[in-house]
Amino acid sequence: MAVNIETRSIESSVATEIFILARPVKTAPADQQWREIFAGIKNILASREAYILQERIFGNEEAIKIAPEVRAKEYGDVDDGVEPSFLVCKEGLLGSVAGVQIHAIRCKDKPQVIDFQGKRCGRVVNVPGRKYLALSGISGSEFDSSVEQAKAMFEKSEAILKQFNSDFFDVPRTWIWLGDILSWYRQFNKVRNNFFAERDVITESAIQTLPASTGIGLAPAKRGICAMDLVAVLEPAGCIQYLSAAGRQQCAFEYGSAFSRATEAITPAAKTIFISGTASIDINGATTNIGDPLGQIKETMENIRAVLKDMHCTDNDVVQAVAYCKTAEEEKIFCNFKNKSAWPWVVAICDICRPELLFEVEVTAISPG
Repeated sequence: MAVNIETRSIESSVATEIFILARPVKTAPADQQWREIFAGIKNILASREAYILQERIFGNEEAIKIAPEVRAKEYGDVDDGVEPSFLVCKEGLLGSVAGVQIHAIRCKDKPQVIDFQGKRCGRVVNVPGRKYLALSGISGSEFDSSVEQAKAMFEKSEAILKQFNSDFFDVPRTWIWLGDILSWYRQFNKVRNNFFAERDVITESAIQTLPASTGIGLAPAKRGICAMDLVAVLEPAGCIQYLSAAGRQQCAFEYGSAFSRATEAITPAAKTIFISGTASIDINGATTNIGDPLGQIKETMENIRAVLKDMHCTDNDVVQAVAYCKTAEEEKIFCNFKNKSAWPWVVAICDICRPELLFEVEVTAISPG
């Protein structure tokens, strides 16, 4: 086998949430790795009688080109027509395929597929007392400029939420994929800040209602320069806890980025902790360990674990993790840490939001409570 597939799950009386990670463990042709990955995922879903809720696929440009065809062939009727987020990164130590992350659900009724403007773009799962929505790959690629695309991306997401009598106050987590991030991240932040301010998600007294988020230099494979995934809690209302500052870091909005360090939300089978993309940044918002990959990796992991501690979680509660490394050199250094951790890692090579940042981590965990 050229790949490894891991699962984490949490079960309640009404649903089971299953987190699947599939990634290469040795070099092999991309088509072989994709076949093993998607066939393995299908087998897990079938054996657990589970449905995909949200899916992200990471690989370099050439690997991502062939992934949809292999996925469709291996998945067969598992594919409900909702396209995953296909994300383009650079080649890593194990080749052109970085991995696949899936959040799946086992429950009585199959998730409802969301259709928007003729495209299947997400799913809603409804179990007793809980209703949960997941969107993938929302973009504004019909526009020319990156700023126009970013604005349309938020507006389309809002329009979909409104179909379910919801809005961004119900969103605990976003993932924002920004091609060529270093050339326009400041402009992106302005778009996001303005969008949230116009809807009172940001006010002088209420910046604590911002979703946790990752904004990272992975290009969406098919749709323009930027795209967004998100999740929303439709029921129960008002269940999201926001940590604008957490662990060893203060509020990111103080230096212009509109996201919370972490959020906690009720999901179909559990309480889930979403920890935003976190890097080697100090309490004042300044980059630390400049030019020192090992120093940035160590401080980032300390920052992540400090947030986990604030949320009463340990390493054992982590169900998804992504490490974003600027180059394969940082990945090589990070491997010493990755191999010591039982976290289910995907490692993607890409630019981070500041030129001097070499490493970033995001984590999803299940609250032990």
